[in-house]
Amino acid sequence: MDTPDILVLQASYTNSVHAEAIALVLNHYAEDPMGGGHTLPADLLQQLPAELAKRPHAFSVLAFVGGEPAGLVNCFEGFSTFACRPLVNIHDVVVMNQFRGLGLSQKMLQKVEEIARQRGCCKITLEVLEGNAVAQSAYRKFGFDDSSFDPAHGRMLFWNKPL
Repeated sequence: MDTPDILVLQASYTNSVHAEAIALVLNHYAEDPMGGGHTLPADLLQQLPAELAKRPHAFSVLAFVGGEPAGLVNCFEGFSTFACRPLVNIHDVVVMNQFRGLGLSQKMLQKVEEIARQRGCCKITLEVLEGNAVAQSAYRKFGFDDSSFDPAHGRMLFWNKPL
């Protein structure tokens, strides 16, 4: 069996192929129960690459398999006050269903780490649903853990307040 041609790269938000891939893969994620289970509005998906491009601390990593969009990681640079250095927060990680099992998440995370190191970041952070065992396994395999400062205080929680 032939090994598929895999390409992992930092997306250019002004490249129309990359912009279309970001929209396609992100919507695939949104439609999945782990992404909320709802299709994103077409106008939002069309505007997203240009909006990301306006944010100098945003970057995305895309994976293509045989030229087809297969995976996406959206990231935002933040800042660690304790380390006095930038950090990268991974906001979205998705691999299209038909391309799972090819190691794309590990390849994309490796690219994210490469970019984070180039930026002088002290760490990479992400949030994952407690029930998403597949994602947790992939993140642990890459070296992430769910440790917090002191286990006596419990696990780190991610809260939000919609505006």
